[in-house]
Amino acid sequence: MIDTLLIDLDNTILDFNKAEGPALAGALRAMGIEPTEELLGRYSVINLAHWKRLEKGQITMAEVKVSRFRQLFDEFGITVPPAETAKVYEGLLAIGHYFVEGAEDMLEELYGKYRLYLASNGIAKVQHSRIDSAGIEKYFDGMFISEEIGGRKPEPEYFEKCFERIPNFHKTRTAMLGDSLSADMQGGKNAGITTIWFNRDDMPDEEGVCPDYEIRSLSELPVLLKRI
Repeated sequence: MIDTLLIDLDNTILDFNKAEGPALAGALRAMGIEPTEELLGRYSVINLAHWKRLEKGQITMAEVKVSRFRQLFDEFGITVPPAETAKVYEGLLAIGHYFVEGAEDMLEELYGKYRLYLASNGIAKVQHSRIDSAGIEKYFDGMFISEEIGGRKPEPEYFEKCFERIPNFHKTRTAMLGDSLSADMQGGKNAGITTIWFNRDDMPDEEGVCPDYEIRSLSELPVLLKRI
């Protein structure tokens, strides 16, 4: 029986992909750079590679923030300061929010029936602003943002720090919900809790993580939790 749920934020509750494009384009324009499709596409590839390295503990969050822009600008011969661009980008990303389809209904359905905790690897300043904008803090018993508590998904240390902050915690009654195989699902498995993969794009498990459960829509979660 599950009574405690750790929930990822980006692309599980709030649609990060939808917010990222306008924020990135706005930051580039603010720095005098035309945000071409080629430039935006290359940033996405570089950014993903940086986050993968972060998950493996190869670089720090501070390095991710700036080095992704530094690499992009180096490749395209752009001489704008990467650190300044990163600050503008973070400021724009923190403004407003977009919900993943079904996220609000899911939180309403689960609230009061389960202990809900937010578990995010995102930038703390940006995440708090988006959480406030979305008005979702009221649903959670606690929020575990990696920059604030130390460690990051999928590291066992991150999850242990989360567990220490949950009253009457039991691994056998806890599940991790998220969209990332490498961070959320592998992290949950490393920590010894049930894993529920939110796979809204019907992607194959190419990493061989093998989550315990898989859902395509957030509307499936309440029913699933009742039968676990």
